[in-house]
Amino acid sequence: MARQWSEGHSTSILCVGASSGPEGLLASGSEGGEVTVWSQEGTIIGRLTLPGEEDSTSVVFTPAVPGQLYVSHGDTVSVLDPRNLKGPVEEFLGAGEEEINALALNEMGSAMAVADDSGEVRVLELPGGKVCRTLRRHTNICSSVAFRPHRPNNLVSAGLDMQVMLWGLQKTRPLWILNLQEVAEEEDDHQQRPGQLFNPPLVHCVSVASCGNILGCAAEDGRVHLMRIGSGSKLEQQGAVKAHSQGASQAHFVSFLSHPHWLVTGGNDGQVFLWDLSKHPVVTPEAKAKTGVTAAPRRKNKSKARRKDQSQDKAKTPPKVEAQKEEVEDEVAARAEEVTEEKAGPKLSINHGDKVNWLCPAVLKGEPSVVVADQSSSLTVYPLSRL
Repeated sequence: MARQWSEGHSTSILCVGASSGPEGLLASGSEGGEVTVWSQEGTIIGRLTLPGEEDSTSVVFTPAVPGQLYVSHGDTVSVLDPRNLKGPVEEFLGAGEEEINALALNEMGSAMAVADDSGEVRVLELPGGKVCRTLRRHTNICSSVAFRPHRPNNLVSAGLDMQVMLWGLQKTRPLWILNLQEVAEEEDDHQQRPGQLFNPPLVHCVSVASCGNILGCAAEDGRVHLMRIGSGSKLEQQGAVKAHSQGASQAHFVSFLSHPHWLVTGGNDGQVFLWDLSKHPVVTPEAKAKTGVTAAPRRKNKSKARRKDQSQDKAKTPPKVEAQKEEVEDEVAARAEEVTEEKAGPKLSINHGDKVNWLCPAVLKGEPSVVVADQSSSLTVYPLSRL
């Protein structure tokens, strides 16, 4: 049964974070600079309105010091004591070039990534908040950042320029860039089919599984785009899950279920889904061989031998017949992909009914749960224990 946590805010809640400490506190931030700290039962421990009353856009507990909470508002990051919400303990003024959209901490709590409206990603040393890296490559708003588990110097960023980037923090240029718009155009089934929405894949949220090798990006095209990072931090494979009928706003891997490839997603369609991606071709390459479905096929990656065979076949086949053959092959591949995705649908579907602003997986009083923030001033908690 869903539970409602109310009276913590007077405005629409924009972000939620959970601490990994023994107390398991949660924090939420809303429009107008409001911050609320909650117990696992949903009791309000403290409330605060930050100076300037700019929207609280991201809340993150540090894994290193359980008694610290970072909140972004405007271009500032405030450091708070969640047990004593009287005011900021410290402020990193101008931590962002423009309004900050997202914060991320590495596992040691020694570095913080700040993504802002200018498209910049700044990396701050902790404690102290000194800027040690400025990463400039996004051409539009940078909406989300995440450090790779087990790789404290690897950072993923994504934005409304439809680009996903992996950075090695020793350098100020990305290790690789994936342009999701180009991927969509290259897919064999890029031609719109009846009933298919076609929105650009602006990325709203990026998450990295606890194994450190699988990325998930919630995008405006309703899909969750998946990437697998191989040895040497190379991009090995990419594909997608057709998740939502409208833009997907949130995607978070859940670290406390049976394996690291459970993903919870939320969208503008008011739906919250829990996916088991352990058999998805991007996550498990062997699955691709079994289903015969490739993840986001890319024409330019055909092997030389195959190209040679095809060119020889084409020499023997009239162009019109060849074109018809290709069309049929494309349609068969598209149908195979649809069938596979239907079988691999969400393991849990929640009709939340309101556009999702933020999702936060958390274990509350021993129960696996997801906390949902929407357009309202209340939080909704759904149990994941039906699995």
